[in-house]
Amino acid sequence: MTEKSTLLMFLRAQRESVLAILDGLGEEALTTAVFPSGWTPLGMVEHLGDAERHWFQEVVTGRVDSGEPASRTPAAVFAYYRAQCRRSDEIFAATPLSAPPRGMHPGPLADEITDLRGVVLHVIEETARHAGHLDVARELLDGRTGLGPR
Repeated sequence: MTEKSTLLMFLRAQRESVLAILDGLGEEALTTAVFPSGWTPLGMVEHLGDAERHWFQEVVTGRVDSGEPASRTPAAVFAYYRAQCRRSDEIFAATPLSAPPRGMHPGPLADEITDLRGVVLHVIEETARHAGHLDVARELLDGRTGLGPR
């Protein structure tokens, strides 16, 4: 395996975890805030779609070529997330790991992430962190645990 294929394997595993954890939840559960912050599972999926769009489109390519979900329904948000992941995969496949970002991320990470390698590592980290939040949300919603594919 190459470094690039290994990174993509770990990114895809985290994305699959997000979807597996939420599989089978109805709209009411997906839109129920179980944390003091007010985040809902569906809001977390939309956030992860936004993160994919931001890091791979805005930061790596310097442009955004796909937008927000058509609506805030579960079907639309999950479709948006999957579409952003597909677009991120296309950009990842076409870009060398050492390629510097063409766009910028506002804030402290701007100086730390200097190439595609840093972007993909950050998105793996972000997705894994929120998959953990979703694990807890699922347990609080219906008691189910251990739902990720790994």
